[in-house]
Amino acid sequence: MPIIGKLLLALSALILSGCTSLQSDQRIQEGRTALITGRPNDAVEVFRRVAADEPNYKTSYAIAESVWTYLGRAHYETGNYGAARDALDKALALDVNDSMARLYRGMTLTRTNERERGLAEMQASLKYIHRWLDEKPTDNPAGNFWDPGRQIRKLIETGLAGSPSAIELVVTAQRVGKLLEEEIDRDRRDRARASTRY
Repeated sequence: MPIIGKLLLALSALILSGCTSLQSDQRIQEGRTALITGRPNDAVEVFRRVAADEPNYKTSYAIAESVWTYLGRAHYETGNYGAARDALDKALALDVNDSMARLYRGMTLTRTNERERGLAEMQASLKYIHRWLDEKPTDNPAGNFWDPGRQIRKLIETGLAGSPSAIELVVTAQRVGKLLEEEIDRDRRDRARASTRY
């Protein structure tokens, strides 16, 4: 094949790849919206489609989550803990440091009577998230947009204080997961506003 043909083929593949990722970005946002607004069954369907089309998809948010993390979270919210665990295990196979996958897997383990293991995973993940929020660098002139009022960190500190039961920690973990998801959108809005000021 002549060099021009190879270049055109490579360019076509690059464009197609970019279109797939853009479509996946849009569908992930659609699934996130369904999850945040209490429609986990709708979220499951959206995330399943993305996983089928782009199984290695990962968000570009500050807290990068894979499609498997989101699918596991959606299954968790529907009460399908077996499917949640399968998806979260796939997420952790792709990235052992996926703190949201580890947090939700801990919650899933707790709900399926593996309380000690679930408790340990939730505690480790919450501590990691707290440390990540503390160490998150201010990478723009307008400041750090993540948890500026320390609401998430205070919730984690309170939830980990003393000797919480596994179920008490599940409640904390669910709240932290929801707040982090809201923080992703807040961060994106604040960054957009800041970029128009400078």
